[in-house]
Amino acid sequence: MFPVALLDASSSATTENPCDADRGVIHQFLTGLSVDSCTAHNVQVYLAGPIRIVLILVIAIILTALVKRISTRLVNSLRLVSPLVRGTPRGADRVRTLAGVLGSLFRAIIWIVALLTILGELNINLAPFIATATVIGAAVGFGAQSLVKDFLSGVLILAEDQYGVGDHIVVGTGPNATSGTVESVNLRITRLRAVDGVVYYVPNGDIRTVGNDTETDSQALVDLVVPLGTDLAAAGAAAQDAAQAMARDPEWESVVMGQPMFAGVQAESEAGVTLRVMALTRPGQHFRVAREMRMRILERLRIDQLAWAPEQPAPNPD
Repeated sequence: MFPVALLDASSSATTENPCDADRGVIHQFLTGLSVDSCTAHNVQVYLAGPIRIVLILVIAIILTALVKRISTRLVNSLRLVSPLVRGTPRGADRVRTLAGVLGSLFRAIIWIVALLTILGELNINLAPFIATATVIGAAVGFGAQSLVKDFLSGVLILAEDQYGVGDHIVVGTGPNATSGTVESVNLRITRLRAVDGVVYYVPNGDIRTVGNDTETDSQALVDLVVPLGTDLAAAGAAAQDAAQAMARDPEWESVVMGQPMFAGVQAESEAGVTLRVMALTRPGQHFRVAREMRMRILERLRIDQLAWAPEQPAPNPD
């Protein structure tokens, strides 16, 4: 009898009523309201999962509503616009565009995480999904490092409004520098058209140094080589007078900012002496102004016979 009684006691200890062992929040709440323990357990079993799923959806919806504001603040923090640089409507448009792109990306991440969490609540095995995503992500990440680099660089270029369509820029330094007018810029590449018409496609990830000639007021520089022995003071005064006369021309007065000035002698060699004239211009107009100003100065020096000696008459054979 004793062994049988001991067996009965052990079996009763191992088969504890699950209703009494339930420690769920819903179970405890209902039992506190004097609901039967088994009824409270059943409610806990059947309602806990759906309630968690509803909470996941509510949290995802709230985060989605906050994404737009967070994305806009993030892009604005990346702009790093100096107080010395004027803000442009183009820059504001780019902020809105990038905020929309980042917002879409964040929303996709939020709902993917919510979906996987819900599948986990439904006791669906997520191991195959996670393993497959890990393998695909590793392969894509290893093979697309340059694309990720280009994408991140493009985000910063657009967010900071470093340059835009129509700007003349110089990419790189030294003999490998590439210059041209920007025809298009996106998150991956920048398309430039050089003066000779050649189109360059520059990946944004390869851009380490960029110079923008058209971000603020430009400077037109005109270097003129006059022969040795030229009256430099008179040549400089004539060059400055010709440039200032051009600035007063109705065709050019809206392009040239302020009064051009003679900047002095820049160099001297066997070929002659280099004189420089400078003029502040509207953004992107410095090349055009320099060409016209160079022609007018040369013509003025020719008329005044300051840079070239007058032609000598041929000697009389008699």
